[in-house]
Order: sequence, then structure tokens, then C-alpha cells
Amino acid sequence: MKANEQNVRERPAFEVERVRRDFPILQRPVNGRPLVYLDTAASAQKPQVVLDEMTRFMREDYANIHRGGYALSQRSTALYDAAREKVARFIHAGDAREIVFVRNATEGINLVASSYGRHFLQRGDEVLITHMEHHANIVPWQLLRQEKGITLGVAPISDEGELDMEAFERMLTDRVKLVSVVHVSNSLGTVNPVEEIVRLAHARGIPVLIDGCQAALHMPVDVRGLDADFYVFSGHKVYGPTGIGVLFAKLPHLEAMPPYQGGGLMIRSVTFERTEFSPPPRKFEAGTPNIVGAIGLGAALDYVSSLGLANIHAHESALLAHGTELLREIPGLRLIGTAREKSSILAFVVDGMDPQEIGAALGRNGVAVRAGHHCTQPLMDRLGLDGTTRASIGLYTTREDLDALAASLRQVL
Repeated sequence: MKANEQNVRERPAFEVERVRRDFPILQRPVNGRPLVYLDTAASAQKPQVVLDEMTRFMREDYANIHRGGYALSQRSTALYDAAREKVARFIHAGDAREIVFVRNATEGINLVASSYGRHFLQRGDEVLITHMEHHANIVPWQLLRQEKGITLGVAPISDEGELDMEAFERMLTDRVKLVSVVHVSNSLGTVNPVEEIVRLAHARGIPVLIDGCQAALHMPVDVRGLDADFYVFSGHKVYGPTGIGVLFAKLPHLEAMPPYQGGGLMIRSVTFERTEFSPPPRKFEAGTPNIVGAIGLGAALDYVSSLGLANIHAHESALLAHGTELLREIPGLRLIGTAREKSSILAFVVDGMDPQEIGAALGRNGVAVRAGHHCTQPLMDRLGLDGTTRASIGLYTTREDLDALAASLRQVL
């Protein structure tokens, strides 16, 4: 066992101040002030163990994977395959062959749209999404609509940001051939009832894709318990590197789906007349993959697992309640997204102020938040907004961070 792996596994119970020391970037000042990082929903910061493992791998073990008969290639292949196993355990997949490495959740959704959608959906078939989807779960289906003539159904939400489940169930007609829904909204923090969504869809024989980008870092995910057909998330959201993501798909789906891209590593044999493809998941991983990214993702999942997702969820839930109380006390500020089941997101608008202006002013005080439409323009249109200012919570967030946000807002406003 490597030293960093042992350190990760032998951690005591979750303590945020100790956890913060694992993230070098949180120790640096910004504009002469301590960094208050409240943009984890966009991209999470990286713990030292992830940085160390990626560097160690490149320094000691790096080589291209598969078919190399020499020691470095065999070692690199073993570590890459072990990363896939870690992902399978992290989301409780039944088989590592159900894990496809992609660049990010966006590519995972595009893979399903391009492979499953092109092969199994016909003109007039409907894909049902919701009004709170990220552009990554809208645009691929629009492209498929242009190409194949499918339709796109959009289930409504309430003013509080909750999915209208009665309307959703009514919309599950015979035309619907796929449901694609976000687990946790990146703009509202709404936690959708994905178990019920899957149950209702499967009762009608409809497969379900779940966008888990904002869920996998905040709460335990059990794809077998959910009975999800497809589940996607991005490495950089779960404290790993960019350029690596995950598509989980039930093995029968992967076996039936045609390749997404063609090239090396995803083939068994090639002649000028025909190609025989490898079985999943390699069938969907053309070319040299992001080997270092996969190693980093595996280290990140080890780290998060060592802290315990249930512990992380409890810590972040308490912070969300504290932040909500603080922001509600600020005159002129209105929280956007007040669902009963909510996670990690504090989005707001202020009367007479542009969200970008607020974000820039907070940034000058060392408070890092995001402002704009958050890649959910249809949602903003539904709410009658141009955008919001969004603070988002991570496992390293403290009550003091949220106090600093509130104090800076009072100063700005």
C-alpha cells in the first residue's frame, strides 16, 4: 500500500478544519484577504493526495496502457483498471464493465444521445427532461431532434424550484422512450426524487438517464438501488482533475449500443472491409485515454470515501441551513430555489443590482462565487431572471466562510 493511500484510509472522523489543511489552495490569500471559496458547484478544489498521486504516477509508473508487454505499461494498465473499479465501488455499480471513462458528464450525456439515441429512438419518439436541466442535458437532445425528428418534452417546476411530479407522471405517455433528468440542480440546489422518477418510468418500460454532477460529491449514490439505466458525473466536481468523467450504464445497454467514436483501443480487429469492436467499456473509449486523469479521479474518490459521504452530507446540510438563515436576513436579497429537499446551493438576486456586479464586488473581498445563468438559461427564463449570484458549498466550507459571504454582501449592498 502506498503511503498516501494509507493516510487516506486511516483518517479520523470528519473535522472541517483538519480537512481544509488537505487543500493547499485554501491556504493562499486573495487580494490580501483569506480565500473564501464558494464555487465548488462549478469546480471543486483538489486535495494534496490527488495532486501527489497524479505526480507520483507520472514520475514512477507512466506508460500507455494495454498491449504493452513491458513492466511500466503493465503497471499503468493495472492502475487505470483499478481506477475503474474504484468508480464502480463509489457509485455501487454491479460490474466495472458498466463504467465508461469520458471527458466529463457532458460527454457522457452526448455519448448516450449519439449512440443509444441514434440507434433506438425514431421520429416522433419523445425524450422527457425537466425545466431545471443544465444545457448539457438539453442541447444533445435538440441536436438529435434536428437529426432524427424526435420530440423533447419538458416537465414543469414550481416557483420554489420543485419538480411537479403530478405533471411529470402525466407526461409519461407512450411516446416517451427516454427520461433524462438532473439529480441535483446546479442553479437551485433542488434534490429531485430520482427514485420515484425511475420507478414511474420503469413501470412504463422507459429507461432513465440521471445527471449526477451535483449529487456525487454531496451524498451517497447507489446506481443499483436507484435502478438507473444511465448515470453521469464529472471528475472535477468530486475533487478530482478536469478532463475525466464517468458514464455508468447497465451492461445490456452498453452491449446493444453502437460505438460512439472509432479508433484505437476500442477494436478487436480491423481490415479495410470491416471492424470487430471490443466489448464494453472499451468499445466506447477510442484512442489513448486520459490515464493520468483516471488515476487522479481514483485518488479523489478514495479521499472522499475516507471522509464518508454521509458525514459530508451532514456537514454540508448544516452549512446550507446556516447560510440560508444568514442570507434571508439581508434586506433586498431574495433566495432563488427554496425546495424542501435541497443541497449545497445558495443562489440569490438583489433588487436593483446585476448578479455579475455582485459577484465581482465579492471577488474583490476574496469571496469566490459565480454569477450568471449557470448554463440553465431556460430555467432563468422560467423564473423571469437574467441570472443569479450563486454561492456553493463543498466539504471544506466552514460557517466562517458563510459569515464572510454575508458580511461582504452587507458591505457591497
